[in-house]
Amino acid sequence: MNPNAPDASGDPANPGHAADAAGDAATNRRITIAELARRAGVSKATVSRALNGKPDVDVQTRQRILNLVAATGYSPDPIARALRGLPPLSAEIAPPFPADFLWGIGSSAYQIEGAVDEDGRGPSIWDEFARLPGAIARGETAAVAADHYHRWREDVALLATLGARAYRFSVAWPRVIPQGAGIVNTPGLDFYDRLVDALLAHGVTPLLTLHHWDLPAALQRRGGWLSRDTAEAFADYTEIVAQRLGDRVEWWVTHNEPWCVAYLGHALGAHAPGIADMQAAATAGHHLLLSHGLAMARLRERLGSRAHLGITLNLTPIYAADEEAETLERVRAADLLHNQWFLQPLFEARYAPDLFSSLGVDAPPIRDGDMDCIAAPLDFLGVNYYERQVYRTPTPPATARTAQRQGRYAQQVIPVPGASYTEMGWEIYPQGLEDALQQVYTAYHPRALLVTENGAAFSEAESPSSEVHDEQRIAFLREHIQALARARQRGIPVRGYFAWTLLDNFEWTSGYRLHFGLVAVDPRTLERRIKASGRWYASFVRQQTAPHAGAAR
Repeated sequence: MNPNAPDASGDPANPGHAADAAGDAATNRRITIAELARRAGVSKATVSRALNGKPDVDVQTRQRILNLVAATGYSPDPIARALRGLPPLSAEIAPPFPADFLWGIGSSAYQIEGAVDEDGRGPSIWDEFARLPGAIARGETAAVAADHYHRWREDVALLATLGARAYRFSVAWPRVIPQGAGIVNTPGLDFYDRLVDALLAHGVTPLLTLHHWDLPAALQRRGGWLSRDTAEAFADYTEIVAQRLGDRVEWWVTHNEPWCVAYLGHALGAHAPGIADMQAAATAGHHLLLSHGLAMARLRERLGSRAHLGITLNLTPIYAADEEAETLERVRAADLLHNQWFLQPLFEARYAPDLFSSLGVDAPPIRDGDMDCIAAPLDFLGVNYYERQVYRTPTPPATARTAQRQGRYAQQVIPVPGASYTEMGWEIYPQGLEDALQQVYTAYHPRALLVTENGAAFSEAESPSSEVHDEQRIAFLREHIQALARARQRGIPVRGYFAWTLLDNFEWTSGYRLHFGLVAVDPRTLERRIKASGRWYASFVRQQTAPHAGAAR
C-alpha cells in the first residue's frame, strides 16, 4: 500500500464505485471533477467546495466525495494549483529524510492530563480562567481532559503504534511546584519520571517543554508575567525539573509560543489570565523572554553540552497582495507583531527600534544585561506553523473624493479567494511552512530548526465500524511534509517534525468542539481510537525509517 495515499475503498453506499475505481487504476485514466460529481451524485460545485473544505457541505456528502478521491487517485490540476499559488501535489515525498530525523507527535499537559486536583497539583491560571462566565465554549473545563494522567501507559503504547520516534510533551508547572515557587510536589515529578522512562522503553525520544501556558495561579496573584520575580521563579522551576529528568531527557524547550501568552493573554484578554492591555503585553513579553534566558543558563550549567536547548515560537508568514505603500507598511507592522517581537531579541539581543511605537506602547522595563541573557545561544529553534496572513489595499473607485483616496489603508484578506480553511478558520497554505522556515533561516541562521507543531482541526465522519475517516487531515499532513522536504532541499537545517496532536483534547477557549488529534477520544468513555490520519502517519514514518533499519535510534 502506498503510505502517502489515504486508506479508503470508495463509497460504501454504491458498490459500483469500487469497480469504477479499479477500472481507473487499470487504465490509468485521469479523473476529473465532473466524473467525481457524477459518481457522488452531486454537482461539480459541491465537489469543489468539499475539496476546499467549505463548511456548507454536509459531513456525509463530503466523506462520500473524499472516499471517491482516495479510491480513484484523483489529484487536482497542477496548473490550477499553480494559479492559486500552491505547490504541485505529489503522491511521493522525496528524497527520504535522514536516519536521525525526529518524526514526532506533540501534546501539552493542560490539554490532555486532567486530574487538576489530584496528587498535590495546584491550580493554574487556565483553571481559574475557565471558571469565568463565557471564557470557554459551553463552559467546558480541563478537569478531566483526555485523562492522560491516569491513562499515560496506554497513550505511550499508542505513540509506539503510531511509529513516533519522538514525543513532545509539557510539564505542568503547578503539578511540580503548586505555589509556583518554594515547596516541590514530589508526586508531580514522579509522574513525569515514569512517563519519561516509559517513552524510552518504547524507543521514543522525549522532547520536554517546560511551559505551555499553564502558569501557577499563585504566581499570577503575585503579578504573573508582569512581575520580574516570575522570571526568576521559572528559572528555579527549570532547575528542579532538569535535576530530576536531565539524566534521560536530551531535548528541552523553555516556552511554547510565548507570543500567545503575551498577546492573547495580556493584550486581547482572550486567553488566560484575561488581561486586555497592550502595555501589559509588552511587559509580559519581556519577562517571558527573560525567563527563557535565565532558564537556558540553568540548563547549560546542569546538563552541559549533551543537551539540545531551544524555545518554540509560532511563526506567521505575512504576504502582500499588491505593491501599494499602505500594504507594504501594514505587512511590516504585522511581521513586527507576529514574528520579530520575539525573534529579534532571541537572535540579536535587541528589539526592533520601532517595535514598541508600532504596538502603541512604551518600552517595557529593561535592565542592564537583560538582552544578552535573552539572546543565549540556541541549539535549535522550534517553529509552530498553522496559517499565514495576506494584506492588500483596496482601490477606491475613480469617482471617489480625494480625501477618501488619501485615507486608504491596508486590510487583511479574509477569506483568501479560492483558499481552503480548517474548522478553526485558518487557511490551509502548506507553502507558508516552507516560507516561514526560509525567512527565519535567512534572517537569523539558527543552528537547527524543529517543526514542533503542525496540524489542523476538521469535521470528521465515522464509518459504521466506528472508524474515523479524516482524509482532509491526511492531505494536510502530506502537503506540509512536502513543504518541509522542499525546505530541506534548499539547505535549511530542519531536524524534526512533530504532528499536532496525539489526542483529541481540550482546545483552550474552544473546549472540546475542535478535534486536532491523530487519535480520537470518546467524550463519554475516553476510549482511544486511531484515526485514518494516525495510520497514514505511522505508515509514512515507517517508510521513511525503513531504509535505515537497524540504525541506532
